[in-house]
Amino acid sequence: MRTDTGHVFKLEDYRPSDYLIPATSLDFRLSPDATHVTARLTIERRGGVASMAPLVLDGDGLTLLGVAIDGQALPASDYEATPDQLMILKPPAAQRFELRLETEIAPSRNEALMGLYRSNNVYCTQCEAEGFRRITYFLDRPDILSVYTVRIEALKAQAPVLLSNGNPIERGELEGGRHYAVWHDPFPKPSYLFALVAGDLARVSDSFVTASGRNVDLGIYVEHGKEKRASYAMDALKRSMRWDEEMFGREYDLDIFNIVAVSDFNFGAMENKGLNIFNDKYILADRETATDADFVNIEAIVAHEYFHNWTGNRITCRDWFQLCLKEGLTVFRDREFSADQRERTVRRIADEKAF
Repeated sequence: MRTDTGHVFKLEDYRPSDYLIPATSLDFRLSPDATHVTARLTIERRGGVASMAPLVLDGDGLTLLGVAIDGQALPASDYEATPDQLMILKPPAAQRFELRLETEIAPSRNEALMGLYRSNNVYCTQCEAEGFRRITYFLDRPDILSVYTVRIEALKAQAPVLLSNGNPIERGELEGGRHYAVWHDPFPKPSYLFALVAGDLARVSDSFVTASGRNVDLGIYVEHGKEKRASYAMDALKRSMRWDEEMFGREYDLDIFNIVAVSDFNFGAMENKGLNIFNDKYILADRETATDADFVNIEAIVAHEYFHNWTGNRITCRDWFQLCLKEGLTVFRDREFSADQRERTVRRIADEKAF
């Protein structure tokens, strides 16, 4: 029986970090038992912070392989590393510098299903609230916004699909049956919205034309054989996108929007920027086996996670005490959407019963 109560966080104790990370470049060489992660972090000291203030990064069970600043390996005397923290004792005097970190993680042995894990032969991530620190050392807090560029490399036979946030900008073949893909998200986001999925999945494809005339490529990735059961979720997604434009003037802002639905996911769904990840029971339905309530729930959850693109992703939390703000506003939006899609009075009665 546990007797400790854990660390107590108080809102009054919040203070901005001494450092920012405006740009993050990640390179994954995927392997079930020894995934190699190289992170290149652009570190920027806040104005007014002393030049010798240590840089303290969060970790969680990490194996550190190497540390370098501006291309030069750091001597062991210049940092302190444990699996759960990395402290750069003597950061450069320059206000901005590049920190290069190499870590090794074992996705197949990650039974917490937080950070990067591999289950049912699919690599997947869940980083809300503090799962990103299980991938690399980072300022893993919601007020640190960074522009991410992600390169993923894997055996093509094991993982023909390589996905991350943002837009795909490059892909190619490598020796030894390996291949790679590069994704770039131009919008700064907190680390809890980072996502990566790699595996052998089927894709249900469609498209959406925004109010300004841009074409958005839509994809729902599911386990093979389940494609037909994703059609209603795709329809709900397109209706959500149109409704958000008409009711709130919020047009989708990337070239592609992907949903991944897997059977091994410890959240119901997660609103990662441009790459929502779902437990597939909230995506899959057909008329032969699903109830009316199943269809209503799928519609509402797909809409909810999509609406987070603006209320939660582009506009995000300063700290986790503000979780109720992004969730509360997005719940309001998905309830309004459901009421407009169905009969508003019936929707209100259902909502009252829920409470």
